[in-house]
Amino acid sequence: MIVVTGATGNIGHPLTRALTEAGERVTTVSRHTAAVPDGVRHVVADLAGPTGLKPALDGADALFLLLSGDLHAAGADPAALVREAVDGGVRRIVLLSTLGVVTRPFGTTRVAMRALEDTVRETAPEWAVLRPGGFASNALWWAESVRARRTVAAPFGDTGVPVIDPADIAEVAAACLLEDGHTGVAYELTGPEVITPRGQTEALAAALGSPVDFHELTRDEARDAMARSMPAELADDTLDILGAPRPAEQRVSPDVQRVLGRAPRPFADWAARNADAFR
Repeated sequence: MIVVTGATGNIGHPLTRALTEAGERVTTVSRHTAAVPDGVRHVVADLAGPTGLKPALDGADALFLLLSGDLHAAGADPAALVREAVDGGVRRIVLLSTLGVVTRPFGTTRVAMRALEDTVRETAPEWAVLRPGGFASNALWWAESVRARRTVAAPFGDTGVPVIDPADIAEVAAACLLEDGHTGVAYELTGPEVITPRGQTEALAAALGSPVDFHELTRDEARDAMARSMPAELADDTLDILGAPRPAEQRVSPDVQRVLGRAPRPFADWAARNADAFR
């Protein structure tokens, strides 16, 4: 049985579907009650709380671990979650990390994630680490302004990174959970091409079949907007990457092709599938 944390998100949802279609028994974990496919067990759990994963681990031999905010929540002990899972019988852990542990290893959030990577490597009998860069789904930040004003407002309009479709991350995660050839590997996951915010705007316009304007924000304007939904430190970290990406953050990785036997999906594909969110 495979436990999937973050099961209601952009990665967990398609990952759960892929695993069930492969005939696996799946338990999904999220903070709140959620609809899941037929035959899937769902457990409501706070991974930063005292009970951690225990309610979900009965019969589990593999775990997809996505912590996001739970990694930094007050009282969180992600290393204890990993030990709890292995003590409960989990042999294989696939951890969702971030490319930033390689490209910007000394930021506060990356130091914590690097420590968690080390715990997984040292504790789990079998493990794989996924390090995606920017997500195509971050474009959903623009959905309200596109719906209301047909405008994307973003900083650094002509500076790009190879954003990855979360569906590709989910497929790579499924391969790592189901196949034996990925143990002890850290995969860097990117899209197939560098694309700027202005280029993403053009792809959204094509998906919608109507013009979408691009309005370039200053860094301060973008920081103020982002700080309403994330810690100011994380907003600054994100803007550092978006405004001045390092060569390693603009490199197109071969790892999606290596794992899946096909190229990663371009941003235009994500935009076409998610156009209704912008209508």
